[in-house]
Amino acid sequence: MVVVTGQNKVSGNPDDAMSSSDAEDDFQEPATPTATQAGQALPLLPQQFPEVVPLNVGGMYFTTRLSTLRRYEDTMLAAMFSGRHYIPTDAEGRYFIDRDGTYFGDILNFLRSGDLPPRERVRSVYKEAQYYSIGPLLDNLEDIQPLKGEKVRQAFLGLMPYYKDHLERIIEIAKLRAMQRKARFAKLKVCVFKEEMPITPYECPHFNSLRFERSESETKLFEHHCEVDVSFGPWEAVADVYDLLHCIVTDLSDRGITVDHQCIGVCDKHLINHYYCKRPIYEFKITW
Repeated sequence: MVVVTGQNKVSGNPDDAMSSSDAEDDFQEPATPTATQAGQALPLLPQQFPEVVPLNVGGMYFTTRLSTLRRYEDTMLAAMFSGRHYIPTDAEGRYFIDRDGTYFGDILNFLRSGDLPPRERVRSVYKEAQYYSIGPLLDNLEDIQPLKGEKVRQAFLGLMPYYKDHLERIIEIAKLRAMQRKARFAKLKVCVFKEEMPITPYECPHFNSLRFERSESETKLFEHHCEVDVSFGPWEAVADVYDLLHCIVTDLSDRGITVDHQCIGVCDKHLINHYYCKRPIYEFKITW
């Protein structure tokens, strides 16, 4: 008869069981997953690009030389295709850029040969050049119409106090009135004046200025707010009232708002003695 005791179940014999030191030696840490195993993991080595690069920009296909993409060092495209960053590819092996490709051809044409887009595409290409940080293209576009004229226009509007705030106020008032009256249009009164008014025979403007030296008491006598919804002015620039009116209409039109305006008279507010305000008042009809 063979008697088996409980002590024989766990043997201290090195041939029957692995020692703790042996277990430590045989244990191996899991291998670091590769890009294929992990799916989303990025390659550790710098990415290599062919001399001719196929591109998929937002679903639109392009093909260009690697040297074209790297033409200007301080651009996003040069950085993307420098090898320092991983660029994913689509099912056909094209390098994918997650950006609308409508104007990417204009970007490539400039990088290839310095060609600029036609006037009707300048604004849109300018936005793409900003995104890709292509400084030389931005400089060239700013020197042609319509962006060249826009720089002059913005310089003028920079002299106009609270221009953007007044523009937003016109939109808000017109929207509120149209909704209250259940109509597609609304009318509001806008005062646009260039100079401080009125000019008395005894006043002379400051040198190279449209403002006048008045005492505090005189200023209060002439101060008042015309009975209008929005008032623009005064400003110190060569541009006149009609220039500002054109800017207002243009900016509203760019937002898809139809604007008609006409002068309906002047402010007849009596100020002092025989002096009246005489600032021109315009009626704006805003159609949604």
